Formats: sequence, C-alpha cells, structure tokens
Amino acid sequence: MRRALVVIIVIVIAGLMLLGRIYYALDPASSAAFPRCAFLTLTGYKCPGCGSQRAIHALLNGDVAAAFGYNAMLFISVPWVALCLFAETQRVRNPRLYARLHPSILIWLFLALILAWWLLRNIFNW
Repeated sequence: MRRALVVIIVIVIAGLMLLGRIYYALDPASSAAFPRCAFLTLTGYKCPGCGSQRAIHALLNGDVAAAFGYNAMLFISVPWVALCLFAETQRVRNPRLYARLHPSILIWLFLALILAWWLLRNIFNW
C-alpha cells in the first residue's frame, strides 16, 4: 500500500512538472493548445478564473505584475487553497489547524469574495 502511494505521488509530481514546463514555454494568449473560457465565449463576460492560464504563464516567467493584472484573485486563492490542503493532510495530527482553517464562516466569506471579484471585474473591466 505504501509503495503504491509513493508511485502515485511520483506520477502526480511528474505530471505537474510537465504541465509547468508547458505553461512556461507556451503563451496561453497566443497558443491554440490551451482551452478558451467557455463562459467568456458564450456570454462575453469574464468568469472568476478568466486570465488564470495567462497569469500562471506570467508567474512561471517571472512577471508578477502581469500575472496580477491577468487575475488578481489567483494571488489570494492559490495560497489559501494550498494552506487548506496542507491542513487536510495534517487533520489527524493537528486537528486544531484544520478546525481554524475550515470554519463555515471563512468558507462563506471566501465564496462572497469570489462572487464580488466576478461582478467587479465585469463592471470595471478588470
């Protein structure tokens, strides 16, 4: 069982490294290899995730300002989600950390922040 878990972890890390290399080398703004946002295509409005592919490309190429301009919400979401995933792995060892990061009010506030971002970026064309 432990060996199978190690194999899965190695495969996931290799896949993430390959994906990172692709995002580093190819610009999603000009490459047909990347999917376009279906919500934007159908409605003409940006979804909360619009610009994330370009932001990841910019970050991997060291352009933090451009990445922030493509999707500022990414800078809030990714660290918070990573921290929550870490807390999930420590759920048995450190239940207090998990409980502090997963109160329902925090989850609702994060949802409200995403909805506010979605509305504001379309109103002000961010």
